[in-house]
Amino acid sequence: MIELKVNGQPRKFDGDGDMPLLWYLRDELALTGSKFGCGMGLCGACTVHVNGEPVRSCVTPVRTVAGKDITTIEGLSANGTHPLQLAWQEHAVAQCGYCQTGQIMQAAALLKKTPKPTDQQIDAAMDRNICRCGTYTRIRAAVKEAAGVKA
Repeated sequence: MIELKVNGQPRKFDGDGDMPLLWYLRDELALTGSKFGCGMGLCGACTVHVNGEPVRSCVTPVRTVAGKDITTIEGLSANGTHPLQLAWQEHAVAQCGYCQTGQIMQAAALLKKTPKPTDQQIDAAMDRNICRCGTYTRIRAAVKEAAGVKA
């Protein structure tokens, strides 16, 4: 039995410990905000926080998160009013929207560690999150707005 906490709630998993965390979240808990993108941890669409750190849930076995705190996009804000979510709307970041939950989760981890990031820090932190629509300048602007940094 694997015990963990997801979005503040204690959970138990009695399945295959090698199952990717993404499938546990989506299929077992119906938390579908995190997306399957590449399945190799390269695109960032599946990004969640494990003990506050961004991880690629598509390549993270459930057994490796036993006893840890998992936060998904659904747990970032109960009503969608996290400063990043509001800034994403203000800057019309999403086009297709597929990668955006991973982008937001990666940005949230950045702002937790670096509350007032520079453009270079934002670019470095967001580097491995791929947006096929190419909204990178809007992503940077939204992160800066959420951080209260002037453009």
